[in-house]
Amino acid sequence: MHWEQLLSLKRQGDTSKRLRKEQDDTRLGFEVDYDRIIFSSAFRSLQDKTQVIPLSKTDFVHTRLTHSLEVSVVGRSLGRLVGKKILEKHPYLQDIHGFQMNDFGAIVAAASLAHDIGNPPFGHSGEKAIGEYFKIGRGLQYQDQLTAKEWQDLIDFEGNANGFNLLTASRPGIEGGLRISYATLGAFMKYPKESLPKKPTANIADKKYGFFQADAAFFQDVANDLGLIPNKTGDDVGFERHPLAYLVEAADDICYTIIDFEDGINLGVIPEEFALEYLIKLVKDTVHVDKYKTLTTKEDRISYLRALAIGTLINDAVTTFLENEDKILAGQYAYALTDQGKYTAQMKDIISLSIKNIYQSREVVEKEVIGYRIINTLLDTFCTAYNNKFEGKAGNYDTLVLKLLPEKFVTDKMNLYDRLLHICHFVSTLTDGKALLLYNTITGVNKA
Repeated sequence: MHWEQLLSLKRQGDTSKRLRKEQDDTRLGFEVDYDRIIFSSAFRSLQDKTQVIPLSKTDFVHTRLTHSLEVSVVGRSLGRLVGKKILEKHPYLQDIHGFQMNDFGAIVAAASLAHDIGNPPFGHSGEKAIGEYFKIGRGLQYQDQLTAKEWQDLIDFEGNANGFNLLTASRPGIEGGLRISYATLGAFMKYPKESLPKKPTANIADKKYGFFQADAAFFQDVANDLGLIPNKTGDDVGFERHPLAYLVEAADDICYTIIDFEDGINLGVIPEEFALEYLIKLVKDTVHVDKYKTLTTKEDRISYLRALAIGTLINDAVTTFLENEDKILAGQYAYALTDQGKYTAQMKDIISLSIKNIYQSREVVEKEVIGYRIINTLLDTFCTAYNNKFEGKAGNYDTLVLKLLPEKFVTDKMNLYDRLLHICHFVSTLTDGKALLLYNTITGVNKA
C-alpha cells in the first residue's frame, strides 16, 4: 500500500480524485470529516448510549459520547506523532503531495470520533440482542428467505458495519450519507471484510466484519480507491487494513482500558488501592511523587494517574506502529498495536479486573437483561408490522406502529433483507432512553 493513495480526499459521489493542494486552507479537507460527524444526529445520540453502565444516573460515568470524544483526542495525538515520523521518512508526501502532520491527526481523530457511531442502545449487549432475535428468537422465521451472508449480517449484527452504513448510506435529502473522505472511511474500517467467512484467520482484521451486504459495492469502491490489499478469494470480499485503522483501534483500546477502569474506581466497585497497584506499572517512569501527595481527593489522584497512563500507552503504540510500518503497508501485520507493545501484560491485567468488577457487576447485568427485552420487543413489533405492510396484510395495529417510525425511516423496501436491516438500523439509532420510552409505549406502560 502507498501513503499517497491511502490519504485520499475523494468523497462519495466524486467523479475524480481530490488533491490535497486543492483544499481551502481555512477549513482543511480532512478536518471537514470531523465537523460533519460531530454535527450529525447519529453522533448526538451517543450522549444517551451506554459505555459501561446502562441507564446510569451517575454524573461522572462515561457515555458513548464522552468516550468517543476522548478516543478522538487520543487518536489525534497518535496520528500526529506517527504523521511527523512518516513525513520525515517519506518527504515526498509533503514536498510533492502537500500532506502535513496534522492531516494524519485529522484523519485518525475523525475516524476515532465515529468509531462507535453505529452501536445500538445498551452497549455491546445491544448488538447481541439484535443478533439473537434472528438467531434464536422470532426472527428465525426469515432464515430460509435470505442468502447465507444476508442471514449472517442479521444473526451477528455488528456495530462497525452499522457505523459504515450510517456514514455512507444515502438518506432522504442527504446524498451519500455524511460524505466522509475515503481516507477517513479507510481508517474507520477496523474489520474490512464481510460477515462470512466468520473469523477465517487469526488476523486482527478478521476478528469481526465491517460492512453489510447492502453496502458491499461501495465498501469495495472505497477499498479499491485506497489501494487496500485484497486477502480473500472467490466470491468472498475482504482486505488488509488501512494502516491508520491500527491507530484508531489503539486509541479505543487505550481509552476503554484506562477510563473504564477509572469509572470503576470512582463508582466504588474497584478499590482505590488497586489503582496505584495496577497503574503504577504504567506511570512509574513519569509520576511525580511529590505532586501526587498533594492531591487530596480520590478523583484527583485517579485523574492524575489516568492522564500519565494514557500518555505512556500513546507513546508505546506510536513506537510499535513505526517499528512495523513496512509490515503494515505490506498487509503483513496481523495484530493490534496494544497486543504487541511494551505494556500488553499490564493492560490485560487491568481489563481482567474491569471485567470482574464492572462489566459483570450486578447493576450492569440487571440493566443488560432489561435491554435484551426492550430490543427484542421493538424488533419483533416493527419487523412484523413492516413486513405485514409489504405483504398487504397489515392490520390497524401494524399501521399505527409504523406511524411511530421517524420520517427518514418511512420508506418502502422491496427486498426482505433490506426491510429487516432497515428496522435494525432504526433500532440501532435509538438512545437508551428513547428505546425504553418506545418500549413502554408499545407494551402499554405509558398509558393514554
